[in-house]
Amino acid sequence: MPLYPFHIWLPKAHVEAPTAGSVLLAGILLKMGGYGFLRFLIPLCPQSVIRFLPLIFLLSILGIVYCAFSAIRQIDVKRTIAYSSVCHMSLITLGIFSQSLMGIQGSIISMISHGVVSSGLFICAGILYDRYKTKNIFYFGGLAQIMPKFSVVFFIFTLANTGFPGTSSFVGELLIFISIFQLSPFLCLVSLTSIITSAIYSFWLFNKIMFGPFTLFFRYLLSDLIILEKNSLYPLIFFVFFIGIYPQFIFDFSDLAVKNLMLYL
Repeated sequence: MPLYPFHIWLPKAHVEAPTAGSVLLAGILLKMGGYGFLRFLIPLCPQSVIRFLPLIFLLSILGIVYCAFSAIRQIDVKRTIAYSSVCHMSLITLGIFSQSLMGIQGSIISMISHGVVSSGLFICAGILYDRYKTKNIFYFGGLAQIMPKFSVVFFIFTLANTGFPGTSSFVGELLIFISIFQLSPFLCLVSLTSIITSAIYSFWLFNKIMFGPFTLFFRYLLSDLIILEKNSLYPLIFFVFFIGIYPQFIFDFSDLAVKNLMLYL
């Protein structure tokens, strides 16, 4: 779990890893920390969890605020997405330790959603790197005119990353915020800053890459999405909207396990 201040490894790992490595790291490996909290830490050490709740909440809030501002100032595409992952995982940590059924359900949906959305964003970053051989944001510009399909796909994942209603991220984050508000309105108010900051760095990244003047000389030699890339991205888009419209599908599978977990709290 890339929780502040033990998150420094994650941006470095994403920047150095190939696209497939970043997808596996964001989609599967980051969820092992949340799974460990739910499967082992809370059932085995419930009293210790309650005792250290203030420290957990403090680290989570610091991770949300600090990593959001760190994401805004990045110039590397993958590093920006990596810092946004730290923000979302910090919010998921708040939901896991909110001591409520709604918060744990929201954290489970958010982990699944984060695996889908972040994987899609890293695949998009890999597509840019395959064509441009660079990940520097300031080398891009005007791609909406020469790669319209890619622009639409990237925009969908950008909306999902900000928690836009109708996407998978909205359901999980809404449940987490409601559970945190029931626990502490001040804590909820501070964590709500993640909505504003995520919109800032997500739309700034999208706007800089897709709009503005052309910045590369070989722009006319580039192609839009190929069949292999469509087969990778379109199923992820389907799950983004499917979970956002019908989250009951996940509730049916996790409801019994979460209720058993609540017996320890």
